[in-house]
Amino acid sequence: MPFNPFFSRAATAAAATLGLMAGPAAYAAPPAPPPLEAYGELPGVSSVTLSEDGNKIAAILRSGENNVLAVFDPSGKITYNASTGTAKVRAVTWVGNDTLLVRTSTTVALGIGFTAARAELGSTIIVRLDGSKPEVVFAGRTNIAQTTRGFYGVRKVDGVGQPYIGGIVAEVTRGGSYLNNTNSTLFRIDTRKNSPTRVAEAAPPEHGRDWLIGPDGTVSATLDIASKTGDWTIKNAKGVKLASGNDPTGAVGLFFFGKDGSTIIYGKAEEDKTFNWYEVPLAGGTPVPFLKDEEIEQTYVDPLNGNLLGYLPDRENAKPVFYDPKHQAVANQIAKAFSKYHMEMTDWNGDFSKVLVRTDGGEGDSGTWYYVDVASLRANSIAYEREAIMPEQVGAISTIAYKAADGLDLDGILTLPPGREAKNLPVVMLPHGGPASYDSPSFDWWAQAFASRGYAVFQPNFRGSTNRDSAFKHAGDGEWGRKMQTDISDGLAELARRGIIDPKRACIMGASYGGYAALAGVTLQNGLYRCSVAVAGVADVARMYTTDVRESGYNPMARKGLQEQLGDPTKLGEVSPRRFAARADAPILLIHGKDDTVVPFVQSTGMAEALKNAGKPYEFVTLKEEDHWLSRAATRKQMLEAAMAFVQKYNPAD
Repeated sequence: MPFNPFFSRAATAAAATLGLMAGPAAYAAPPAPPPLEAYGELPGVSSVTLSEDGNKIAAILRSGENNVLAVFDPSGKITYNASTGTAKVRAVTWVGNDTLLVRTSTTVALGIGFTAARAELGSTIIVRLDGSKPEVVFAGRTNIAQTTRGFYGVRKVDGVGQPYIGGIVAEVTRGGSYLNNTNSTLFRIDTRKNSPTRVAEAAPPEHGRDWLIGPDGTVSATLDIASKTGDWTIKNAKGVKLASGNDPTGAVGLFFFGKDGSTIIYGKAEEDKTFNWYEVPLAGGTPVPFLKDEEIEQTYVDPLNGNLLGYLPDRENAKPVFYDPKHQAVANQIAKAFSKYHMEMTDWNGDFSKVLVRTDGGEGDSGTWYYVDVASLRANSIAYEREAIMPEQVGAISTIAYKAADGLDLDGILTLPPGREAKNLPVVMLPHGGPASYDSPSFDWWAQAFASRGYAVFQPNFRGSTNRDSAFKHAGDGEWGRKMQTDISDGLAELARRGIIDPKRACIMGASYGGYAALAGVTLQNGLYRCSVAVAGVADVARMYTTDVRESGYNPMARKGLQEQLGDPTKLGEVSPRRFAARADAPILLIHGKDDTVVPFVQSTGMAEALKNAGKPYEFVTLKEEDHWLSRAATRKQMLEAAMAFVQKYNPAD
């Protein structure tokens, strides 16, 4: 039976005229919360994307424990659907109007001879809508490893769309094939025959390489960087040097072409640690600063030629900026129509007459996808991400500004329990991972789950977050367990000052770096929290440093980057919660996936051992076959159920 992407609410939702968008209905009485598993479930729809002509929509849909690749038209008519099983789908990309690329990843054990025990390896599957059997890129080739490394866009060659994908070339001998160089070689894939053509060679060992592919399908610019020295150069197709420099941390990137395709835009770190963008003519010339005084949240790039169409400034209430006046007019209409929501323009067709929009956040939206037909000025809701969570069950989301103890301006995202007065509430502090990341006023499944059970949830954007300028990001350098940590508790104090929360009823939890902060909140700090939940958290920063350096192959660039972020390696024990387990003043819940390739499982087992030896209360939950990103529904729900039970035990909401 075809899987219907038009869920019940979406099927009955009226098409809205742009500028007259109606929000979800208001409800008089506080709602009963949905089952906890409704929050832990993976979104019902993801990887939504438009075909080249804008007349077909592809998406990954959840069907029980399986994923389904579905293609449908704007009216909801199914034209193709096929199960992708339990594969971890990372992206779906159109090649023209009749072929799709489905990119997946799998956690694999590497065995003897590798610097890491596990790795997340990617695959790319070609799906043709003519009903022929899907094929895996590079499958069955002895001279190319059975994995894909890097996606460089789709370009039309002789009128046919062809993707550019990185692959690892193997050396073939009479004794078999082996990997002499694991850097990516650039291939063009003829999806009609699943035939790869080598376009550009891999960088030599101890070097990195990136490419920009021109509209004709040839390499227009190449970035090379030496990992030992940090020397880097950008050259055009004729070998003319466009830019060069040195950065021991490797903070340089090749982004896209300028608005007319005659220039390229790259970024590099400055001596003051700020990261700036530059534009330089492809033919050669002097690089000049690009958008020097503007922080960028999102860029809009033409998928068929790599030209920059516009950008979204990173500031409150910012609207998209497009170079083409027609595109700008469309963006203005869309921004106005969805002004009450946290909104993203996620995809569009070639002439910008069809646009995909995703919303969440404001007025009870747990994640909705819209198909915008610009000609008719209509936006049709096509799918809801969380069908089981109704608008009235979504907690109110707002941004709270506050100051750190040293006067630095900060902010955080506050999610309130539906139907409860924002006064003297129990609170869960939920610092984000990264730490080079940030939280925005959008629907967060983890925050909303706890809000639904009566907790205020605060997600502080501490120094080191990426929601402000480079100076703010680098203000976190060397501040793990120090000012980055007190930025979190300063947010707790601000909420107490405003009377929103009861500071005596606070817990702290998080994942990855957020898990580190949760552990630090009850070891490096004391007297603040009733409990701590650390999911895939770093417990020993010194051990993390040595592990990351080893797994990089002792890459000098990786070493320098870690030292810049963390500080003096000899002092990392001073901010490692494992080494202060005896000071833990609240129960700790440790949760970790066995397939984590980012924060090793041993970080949590080491913390558990230290807590046991110190006689401190703790619990440990192992997530089998789960990676760092909680990619599987079953283990995501297992994590959420364990975390909720733990917090309710030590910090009950009522």
